[in-house]
Amino acid sequence: MRVMIWVDAEGISGITSWEQVLAGRSRYEEGRRLITQEVNAAVRGAKSAGAKEIVVVDCHGAGGENSFRNLVPELLEPGAEYVFGAVWTTYTVPLEQGFDGAIFLGFHSKAGTPDGVLSHTVSESWLNFSINGEPAGEIAICAAVCGHFGVPVWLVAGDEAACREAKSVLGEEVKTVCVKRGLTRFSARCISPQEAWRRIEMAVTEVVQHPPKVLPYRPSEPTTLRVEFTAPEHVRNYLRDGVRQVDDRTVEVTAENFHAAWRILWGR
Repeated sequence: MRVMIWVDAEGISGITSWEQVLAGRSRYEEGRRLITQEVNAAVRGAKSAGAKEIVVVDCHGAGGENSFRNLVPELLEPGAEYVFGAVWTTYTVPLEQGFDGAIFLGFHSKAGTPDGVLSHTVSESWLNFSINGEPAGEIAICAAVCGHFGVPVWLVAGDEAACREAKSVLGEEVKTVCVKRGLTRFSARCISPQEAWRRIEMAVTEVVQHPPKVLPYRPSEPTTLRVEFTAPEHVRNYLRDGVRQVDDRTVEVTAENFHAAWRILWGR
């Protein structure tokens, strides 16, 4: 088996504050260590299941030079390769090579989720995002990138709201690991990091040995993506060929498939 692991930050056990996930903030180094150890647990699980190739992609935009460079290199588990510095959703080589499955760690729910810890979609400037008219978040975005290349998502780890969203998007068969339950957007009832690592390691071993019957996620085609921003000034950053301005706070893209539409919208 060949496994691609996508790693975000806000859904990691013990993380409940922007101070832990934004570069330069008071608790960012603590957050980095927590993210790294959950990754290590997943890598150990994949190795013990006999995965022959494991590629981990740092997907969290912490800001500045730390964006997509959050993992602490000297603490990383041997036996995997780690991708640093690739802008979110742009590194697709393992998908193009036909990896067997994807694992999402530290994922969070979409913007506006009442019990979602640090819930948002892409940026605080994005108020609402939809795929073919259906509200969506980063779980759907990343799963659709994987699905474009025929790769299913086997496991999603994050808070309770993210796990619920994963099953709504990907189906009940997807494996989830809940590491905390949101009380508000900035508070949660968490299991200990050590317990989270244990559960993640066991769950990854399980899905690599016995992949769940989950189909690659492919939104219907042609595909329309729409973003409603919090304020009109954010629209100008997305006005490019292929992007239509719907109103003073909303843009829309339609293309032959999700990946084509996303590349136009994301512009990277």
